[in-house]
Amino acid sequence: QVPVEESGGGSVQAGGSLRLSCTTSEFMYSNNCMAWFRQATGKEREGVARIYTGSGDTLYAESVSGRFTISLANARNTVWLQMNSLTPEDTAMYYCAVGSGAWCRSKSAFEASDFGSWGQGTQVTVSP
Repeated sequence: QVPVEESGGGSVQAGGSLRLSCTTSEFMYSNNCMAWFRQATGKEREGVARIYTGSGDTLYAESVSGRFTISLANARNTVWLQMNSLTPEDTAMYYCAVGSGAWCRSKSAFEASDFGSWGQGTQVTVSP
């Protein structure tokens, strides 16, 4: 495992925005896969967004497509998750995950087992 650190969670009203940040080691950042998963109380963990750091290829869950954007930050070893038009259904603990492999460029599904390193999570709460 490698260190993974998230930040940027908080509480907002519906319609608001938040930006999450995930930082990992330089070794893992290069040509690897970084993703955001979330888990709401009483629900299973689900993939939200994924990016291959070598090419910038991305994947989004249908529930967030058009509202969330995952991107490579100017700072080294960091990706952002920009979340706009938030709804109460987005309330969850958000986890950053890091993995490796070219599958990240084209795999059309999120699988938690593809990622070997995880952060501790950052809480996002959206009120009506």
